[in-house]
Amino acid sequence: MNMIPPCPRLAVLVPCHNEESTIAAVVHSFRRTLASAVIYVYDNNSSDQTGARAREAGAVVRGEPHQGKGNVMRRMFADIEADIYVLVDGDDTYDAASAPALIARLLEDGLDMVVGSRLESAGDEAFRRGHRFGNDLLTGFVGLLFGRSFTDMLSGYRVFSRRFVKSFPALARGFETETELTVHALELRMPIAEIMTPYKTRPSGSQSKLRTYRDGARIMMTILTLFKEERPLTFFSMLGAGLAGAALVIAYPVVVTYMRTGLVPRFPTAILATGIMIMAFLSLAAGFILATVTHGRREMKRLFYLGIPALDRYKRD
Repeated sequence: MNMIPPCPRLAVLVPCHNEESTIAAVVHSFRRTLASAVIYVYDNNSSDQTGARAREAGAVVRGEPHQGKGNVMRRMFADIEADIYVLVDGDDTYDAASAPALIARLLEDGLDMVVGSRLESAGDEAFRRGHRFGNDLLTGFVGLLFGRSFTDMLSGYRVFSRRFVKSFPALARGFETETELTVHALELRMPIAEIMTPYKTRPSGSQSKLRTYRDGARIMMTILTLFKEERPLTFFSMLGAGLAGAALVIAYPVVVTYMRTGLVPRFPTAILATGIMIMAFLSLAAGFILATVTHGRREMKRLFYLGIPALDRYKRD
């Protein structure tokens, strides 16, 4: 078992909504594994006894009235002061015994985020139908747009440094928050890693809050929005190229007719093609302007990140 060096403040963060049947087991398992940690359960408008069960198990229970995992993450990251943060779902599917290895990797290598990947050790029965394919699709899409990613971008089991948590803007409202966490780390080029961890099926009586198609579509839109905001030159160049291509296709018959007869009989088509081409150049210009703005914004985020003291790197004797 990995030994964790002494750390002044260790917090386990558990966002919850209607996890009455599993939350006590989660709290007990992390209390056994991380005896020095304070376990915070944020009850997100549960209609069952989630909060009461968590409090009985020894957790510090707080509430967040704005519905959605992203809203809970924003509140937790803002309220809780610690040096190392362990984020885990309250459905008792993640392996508490893996937490020391995740924390040790964070400290040994001086990282800002370590993700507990579920994909190598989980059986197919642990994932709902279509979830493995959707995870692979979304993770691959982020890798395509941002250059690199994880094998399990949507994992809810992560360990963070204080630097990461206090520099993370947390703008998402729902399950898109995992995508935000990933892109935040990639765009600031933070030192990150991934460790394979066991993943269990949900206990009987526990139901997933994830709606496959609706939340999948929201995550895809979040990826595209973040791509536009973080890589505006590439985004608007692609948009401009598409508009320019459409303009050339529309203009082709008009140009051919003009070359043969010297006449332009279809003025509306010619005007439409000209307007679309102008939009293509405007899109490219917008990309250049926004790229400059994004570069300055990224510099400010980086400086704020560097202004937060780093954890001392742990070295084995």
